[in-house]
Amino acid sequence: MTDSKIRRLRALASDANPKIRASAASSYHLPDDVAATLAHDPDAEVRGWLARNETVSCDLLRELAHDETEAVRAFVAINYYAPEDAMSELADDPSATVRRLVAWKASLRDTVSA
Repeated sequence: MTDSKIRRLRALASDANPKIRASAASSYHLPDDVAATLAHDPDAEVRGWLARNETVSCDLLRELAHDETEAVRAFVAINYYAPEDAMSELADDPSATVRRLVAWKASLRDTVSA
């Protein structure tokens, strides 16, 4: 990843348009500090794209597992790299949808290991 591409991602992440910030949040080359900033974005769609990004740190996924928006927590639940402790917490989420996604993901793991 070149310095110019990183600068471009930083610029996209600070754009006024949430769709542009969401695009930055989905990048597999997103710098950790930019991801940390986007985890607190006021737009849930931006946080949702970050939650489904498989290169986001486990610490940020843990944080997003406590997001106020159900869809963000749901995207954490289906992120392959979500840490086990976050998944355990999401298994008791107030949202039935999130709980079902956690159970579905666990069933896939059980099917593969069988």
